[in-house]
Amino acid sequence: MKKRSRSTIEALVLLAVMVLIFTLLGSRMGGANMIKTIMNTAHDLLLNTVFYLMGITVLTGALSKLMSEFGVVTVLGKLLRPLMKPLYNLPGVAALGGVMTFLSDNPAIISLSKDRRFSSYFKKYQLISLCNFGTAFGMGFVVIITMVGYVQITGALVGLFGAFCGSIISTRLMQKRCLKAYPELDSPVLDHVQEEGTMEFPEESSDKSIFMRFLNALLDGGKNGVELGLQIIPGVLIITTAVIMLTFGAGPDGIYDGGASQGVPVLPWLAQKVHWVFEWLFGFEHMELIAFPMTALGAVGAALGLLPTFNAAGILDGNAIAVFTAIGMCWSGFLSTHTAMLDSMGYRKVISKALGSHAIAGLCAGVIAHFTYLLISLI
Repeated sequence: MKKRSRSTIEALVLLAVMVLIFTLLGSRMGGANMIKTIMNTAHDLLLNTVFYLMGITVLTGALSKLMSEFGVVTVLGKLLRPLMKPLYNLPGVAALGGVMTFLSDNPAIISLSKDRRFSSYFKKYQLISLCNFGTAFGMGFVVIITMVGYVQITGALVGLFGAFCGSIISTRLMQKRCLKAYPELDSPVLDHVQEEGTMEFPEESSDKSIFMRFLNALLDGGKNGVELGLQIIPGVLIITTAVIMLTFGAGPDGIYDGGASQGVPVLPWLAQKVHWVFEWLFGFEHMELIAFPMTALGAVGAALGLLPTFNAAGILDGNAIAVFTAIGMCWSGFLSTHTAMLDSMGYRKVISKALGSHAIAGLCAGVIAHFTYLLISLI
């Protein structure tokens, strides 16, 4: 009985919210124009954004697989290993997780955490924080390449630095909060913690010729890129369309005609109430820019889908690229992946702490990127 009552309440609330939103948009845009704008925006995003991002994911996927096949990932992991303990309070082998998520996406860390040999180097609280650590680099390669495509190399590199700082904050804060709430997590994942240095990073080996390995790596990596490109389609079309319609206003002549990327600027209106916060923290002069970090909370691919619209509006500058790169990489849509990742690792009880730590870290990453970009601009 209670279940049926709750289900009825949820249905009524959902209907009420949908009616409110569509009434708000329809009363300003006109019902027919609103429907046309939704369809045209989704169609424009599919043709001009999704396929562009898919092209990037195919190329980066091929390059990532090539780097893995010929040992570049192994070399990077070994080079980064000395940084793990002093910066992240993690065993050196965790560097492999950072490289893998940077070249692919957040869930890549799960396959590593479930490897008994790999997890034997961790205490429980460290293994849990590996979720935050890996997420801070999720889809990093795609984000960086996309940002560089807007001829903002300096902004993209500054953003990478900001995301790196955010990863440290997220990992350390997560560890501190977990130990404070659950002291029992300060124990080995297995019977004991392995000594550092006894595990080598996995080497790719094959009896095939170098040419065949090269060709297979390119094709297999490209195929993985296609799959990743397909996975971001729902987020880009659904979330980005919704965000655009709540961010931008009427057409060029101030008239609603059902064209793509029109809407009612609700989010900028709300942001304008506390505009000084976003101006000081992120250097945003245009309140429409807050749509990127809000979207990146759920899907960084969808957030990247906003860039062409910002660029066409002439509000995408070097500082925005730096802040977007830092927040986009650090958050990496963590609201949509963190819960499932921690649940699969068997640590559902720390989900709220992981989410809170990562939310704070993403904001810090954006602030660091903004002030670093300002400092570089003054030099």
